[in-house]
Amino acid sequence: MTDTIRVRADDPVGRIAPEIYGHFAEHLGRCIYGGLWVGDDDRVETEDGVRTDTLSLLSDLELPVLRWPGGCFADDYHWEDGVGPREERPRRRSLWWAQGREDEWEESNAFGTEEFLRVCREIGAEPYLAGNVGSGSPGELVDWAEYCNHDGDTEHARMRRENGREEPHDVRWWGVGNENWGCGGRYDPESYALEYRRYANYLRAFERVLGERCLELVACGDNDPDWNRRFMETLGESGAIAEIGGYELLDHLSVHRYYEAGDAVDFDEEEHFRLLARAGEVGRDVDRAAQVIEEFVPPGSVGVIVDEWGVWHPEAVPANGLEQTGTVRDALSAAGVLDDLNARADVVTMANLAQTINVLQCLVRTDETDAWPTPTYQVFDLYRPHMGSEALRTDVETDGREVAVDGDTEEVTLLSASASRNEVGVFVTLSNRALDAREVRIELETDPGTASARGAFDGQAPESHATAEDAEDFAPVERSVDLDGATAAVEVPAASVLAVEFEG
Repeated sequence: MTDTIRVRADDPVGRIAPEIYGHFAEHLGRCIYGGLWVGDDDRVETEDGVRTDTLSLLSDLELPVLRWPGGCFADDYHWEDGVGPREERPRRRSLWWAQGREDEWEESNAFGTEEFLRVCREIGAEPYLAGNVGSGSPGELVDWAEYCNHDGDTEHARMRRENGREEPHDVRWWGVGNENWGCGGRYDPESYALEYRRYANYLRAFERVLGERCLELVACGDNDPDWNRRFMETLGESGAIAEIGGYELLDHLSVHRYYEAGDAVDFDEEEHFRLLARAGEVGRDVDRAAQVIEEFVPPGSVGVIVDEWGVWHPEAVPANGLEQTGTVRDALSAAGVLDDLNARADVVTMANLAQTINVLQCLVRTDETDAWPTPTYQVFDLYRPHMGSEALRTDVETDGREVAVDGDTEEVTLLSASASRNEVGVFVTLSNRALDAREVRIELETDPGTASARGAFDGQAPESHATAEDAEDFAPVERSVDLDGATAAVEVPAASVLAVEFEG
């Protein structure tokens, strides 16, 4: 069978927010310490303690946004511990995560706000700061915003200048807590809504000090629509801030989704497809959250953010810093999720893969001397032209594979795809999830001028993973495209990802 992708140029979805291709870095295992920050370790080249090899890889990928410092870590993090002279910063407990060793449940605070924001500038990413609701206070979070964004003569603005940064950092994205239904305080939705309203009230008031509406406020949601509905209901009730209006305090609602199916490397064919089926829950989470939001506010006024998503294999546990082997199968699942997010560009305002370096479904792996990209990194590289483009609806005709998932039977499509349009032309991404090669036709509505393609994972098995020695073997390479009028024909190898660009 020849698979067919029909690109409906007359049916745009909306602009693909670049932030959909965002990432997440938590003080967990070797994500920060060892992956990004090594301090005075002279075994690798550094710039003020930050690994330049890691920075180079992340810069090449053009990360639009990076979320920090957590995760669960955020709701036990007090930002003032991580500023000022490094030798004077306190060493604190780490409640939730070991820092790479089973016995190392401590945080040095060597890497803090200034270090993180400098990394963001170096790689061209917008910072997204997750605030502490579980063990913090509204005043503490507003003080952090003042430190980052105020240009006046206040205590925290002076503190920033004393720490070497004269100009404000202009941090736009602020998360009001993280997983507050769990590690962030075990709130019920009504209690969290009251807490969120209190925190957001003071952040909105701080915008008056800044003289403009400039903060994007993100509330913690849940995968359970009822939880989100109860949160929205309580947020909108009249109360101490009725004159402001609860929903004016909310810009985005976040959800999280992790998925797994068998061992990271030693999995069978059924588990291969089960992982891809479970990855489809990310898109359905977005749909469910968007439906609840639209019960309370006009469409488009509050966005959905998936600020943690990705594969979490059973081998990744707190004692080993949540490290796991990142395979081609994982990368295929990421391609499918990105296609699903592109198709929902009208409601998704950000997504953050977990996590950037060494932890879970990371982009980059490191050891004491080298840093190298994972197969998932290569997918994000292939998909870059979608960022900021206009998503176009696609019709995909392909086979399906039935697979058992949590007591039910689901059909996994063997081809995933999405399309977008910018000033250059039309860009189509697709992944062949099948274990054999497939012929794919891409049908456009008008003749393009030219077509070119790049693909990754030709000849690599789904369980393959990159090492420092062979990482280049997973990098995208040029592929051939047969263009006949408005139709392109491509051969897509088994378990691989392809990007086709039509110019003109």
